[in-house]
Amino acid sequence: MGKNFDGLLTLGPAHNDHWIALRTAVGIFVPLFALLAIDRLDLMVFVIFGAFTGVYGRVPGYANRLVAQSKAGGLFLAVILAAALASHYLVNHDDPAASAWMIVGLTTVVSGICSVLTGFLQLRPGGSLFHIFAFAAIASMPHQPPLAESMAAALGAVLFAIVLGFSGSLFAKGTSWGPYLAPAPLSRPVRLAIWNEALLYLLAAGLAGSIANLLAPALSTGHSYWAMVAAVVPLVGHTTRHRVRRGVHRILGTLTGLVLMAAIIAFAPPVWVLLAMIGLLQFAAEMFIARNYFLAQIFVTPLALVGVSFGTGLNNVLLYDRMLETIIGALVGMLVVLLGSLYGAWFRRRLLPEIG
Repeated sequence: MGKNFDGLLTLGPAHNDHWIALRTAVGIFVPLFALLAIDRLDLMVFVIFGAFTGVYGRVPGYANRLVAQSKAGGLFLAVILAAALASHYLVNHDDPAASAWMIVGLTTVVSGICSVLTGFLQLRPGGSLFHIFAFAAIASMPHQPPLAESMAAALGAVLFAIVLGFSGSLFAKGTSWGPYLAPAPLSRPVRLAIWNEALLYLLAAGLAGSIANLLAPALSTGHSYWAMVAAVVPLVGHTTRHRVRRGVHRILGTLTGLVLMAAIIAFAPPVWVLLAMIGLLQFAAEMFIARNYFLAQIFVTPLALVGVSFGTGLNNVLLYDRMLETIIGALVGMLVVLLGSLYGAWFRRRLLPEIG
């Protein structure tokens, strides 16, 4: 396990991270202050998840970026719509226990479906972490704004993020969009890997959410979907060691980020400062997310907590929940990674020779 602490403070190579960080920060900052100006912060969550479209802008070439972010934005809108409808028609908010299990079940399905879709759409980052977060957070909201207004707010944030993605072409002299380079067709082994990864996402998310729900009465926690989000973090990576390291860094980064969150709660800043902080935290998170996952989590933790808990009030109970749910989820995710690695080794050793 000691090797999983390697590189805790080491930065990977930079790839113009400041530009993607600036675009994602502006992409969330401007819509949030627009909501503040019209006194509609009840739509804040929908804007935040729509703005996540900007995260999918690490694509060279404006034409390629436009296509990638359009795919990502369309998927986010579908997830947001499904979550809002689920909250209204499927989740019984009057029964907290039944509600928690329904959200875990539905979010587990979303984790598998979106993992497959991001794989076949060839989106980067891959996996369904953002979609799990968006679906569960919105489906958990007992009081929803009118659906048309929620979707309009999300669509506005998506379109703004897409525009920001190619905004550089408007100011750089001699810059061309370049030809759109269609992704190469997926080979059969890659398609099989996508389905196998989806099974891991189903297993990790479902198991983490179920364990968190079962332990909730004893631990007095109430955000089981945070465990589901943390559980899929270790599923990203090229090697088992790298995946387990991501799980460890998720825990350590979250614990460190909670200190920052505690300071924010203690100072109790006014609304406009909190909104500005969301933009700044988004910038910092994107600056480090591809270079050092531990450092990125220091900023992701308060970003997530402020973003989804703004309407219900920031308090120290959030810190307790985030800590325990993250530990549960990350441990489950690392366990699934290890089991998946053992199964993969067995499969290659026993079955592939027979197929060949």
